[in-house]
Amino acid sequence: MSDLSQIVKAYDVRGTVPDQWDERVAGALGAAFAQVLDAAGDPGQAVLIGHDMRASGPGLAAAFATGVRAEGRPVIEIGLASTDMVYYASGALGLPGAMFTASHNPAQYNGIKMCHAGARPVGQDSGLTEVRDRAQALLDKDEALGTPTAPIERRDLLADYAAHLRTLVDLSGIRPLTVVVDAGNGMGGHTVPSVLGDAAWPALPLRIVPLYFELDGTFPNHEANPLDPANLVDLQRAVVAQGADIGLAFDGDADRCFVIDERGEPVSPSAITALVAARELAKHPGSTVIHNLITSSAVPEIIREHGGEPVVARVGHSFIKAEMARTNAVFGGEHSAHYYFRDFWFADTGMLAAMHTLAALGEQPLPLSTLAAEYERYVASGEINSTVADQAAKVAEVRAAYPDAEADEMDGLTLRFPDGAWFNLRASNTEPLLRLNVEAPTAERMIGLRDEVLDRVRR
Repeated sequence: MSDLSQIVKAYDVRGTVPDQWDERVAGALGAAFAQVLDAAGDPGQAVLIGHDMRASGPGLAAAFATGVRAEGRPVIEIGLASTDMVYYASGALGLPGAMFTASHNPAQYNGIKMCHAGARPVGQDSGLTEVRDRAQALLDKDEALGTPTAPIERRDLLADYAAHLRTLVDLSGIRPLTVVVDAGNGMGGHTVPSVLGDAAWPALPLRIVPLYFELDGTFPNHEANPLDPANLVDLQRAVVAQGADIGLAFDGDADRCFVIDERGEPVSPSAITALVAARELAKHPGSTVIHNLITSSAVPEIIREHGGEPVVARVGHSFIKAEMARTNAVFGGEHSAHYYFRDFWFADTGMLAAMHTLAALGEQPLPLSTLAAEYERYVASGEINSTVADQAAKVAEVRAAYPDAEADEMDGLTLRFPDGAWFNLRASNTEPLLRLNVEAPTAERMIGLRDEVLDRVRR
């Protein structure tokens, strides 16, 4: 008997196949998703279903579709897709959707990201808990699903997705750029050729140098997780070897994008957030821009300098999307390289962020390192994890060590100091870890504060 509490997380379904979940579980989740949609008052709508390149994806997606159809809802299969392709389809067609992916997780994992019509997220507080409970009840009864009577059809939406993105950012007039793209054997290898590469029409002034575009859910070259610096090494070397202007790295489901400059150095997601925010504010003066609380202090500074209104949100896509919708924000960015756009149904798309970065680079003559330096004002540690048995007690201990610091407990503990240095200490939702991020005006100050806090955390 499957315990769905082990795989249904705050934002999605995620677990190993077949030991934590399998096609039987996927069928129950599909039926439960259809029931929750019915209860929400939108009976009769078709459900969009896509999957990434993992070997377990087609079978799990088909079983989920059977569960949906057994509840009387039609299914539209879009086949191989990036997560933001499913969001595009959900927004453009006004239909709920389910994307089968485990994002950057290793090969034995798979998962589901679900959304309501219009790409509105299905999370813990917006239907996912109910999906879990209904599916668990179906599994506990150990009965077969009903007969799938509703119709099913297949649509290829890749060209439509690419065409839509190219209406949002015009790259036709930029200077010629050489772009190395590391897809990590993930879905970027499926989408980049249609949006930016040889399959794009009309052709763009881009020379795309592909790395690991072959779709392979075993990840034979490196994990499709650009957040780990080890997975950027091949891209960094290729950018320098090719004399390229920029490097782009996508995660497994291609909803996140990391950027490498012409020297082979990473450009922080905070700098990309500030750069894209400036571009969006030029088109939509006075708009709100969302950032999470562990992006650089430079982000709200630059938003204000460009006439925008910065609003801070908790870490996590459901919180960002909720704030985006509440404030009608034009853009949102996270330290994890998730980027959200009002023009994209408030959903996240790494591809659109990449296009904005290419446009910003190609519309002026300077190299990316010089351009990015305008948005990099502080020195950051990056996220550092520590295994801690009693997370709450340790956070309280750290708080007590800095009684004069300005404290914010919106998401974990954030302490700010008069010289502009700050750190955030957050507990993981799924593991016995504390996650530390530190930023300061100088490297010396950042290193000193980082080591001091880590000493307390790990003592």
